[in-house]
Amino acid sequence: VQLVESGGGLVQPGGSLRLSCAASGFTFSDYIMRWYRQAPGKERELVARISSSGGNTVSASSVKGRFTISRNNAKNTVYLQMNSLKPEDTAVYSCNVILRSRDYWGQGTQVTVSS
Repeated sequence: VQLVESGGGLVQPGGSLRLSCAASGFTFSDYIMRWYRQAPGKERELVARISSSGGNTVSASSVKGRFTISRNNAKNTVYLQMNSLKPEDTAVYSCNVILRSRDYWGQGTQVTVSS
């Protein structure tokens, strides 16, 4: 199982970024995918999750209306579109999948929101 995130970077408040997570080593279309984030000194937070088909999504209240999770099962990729970014969104963002009760994580991608 391999998860590889990309798309992070430095953005000004109010800006946008699109994160991608390319998955391999399992049948991507069979599994729920999640995005988490962890800011320095804070606990890891579930940002959003998406059902295997992509038809059902759930987002944290802190990002609702600003972030959108989506997936392309043909490309084995899950996305996180982040709009109206705030300094408090600064964190390392990681994608996650649970296979047979085991958590798998990518290496994470840094998102920094600052002027």
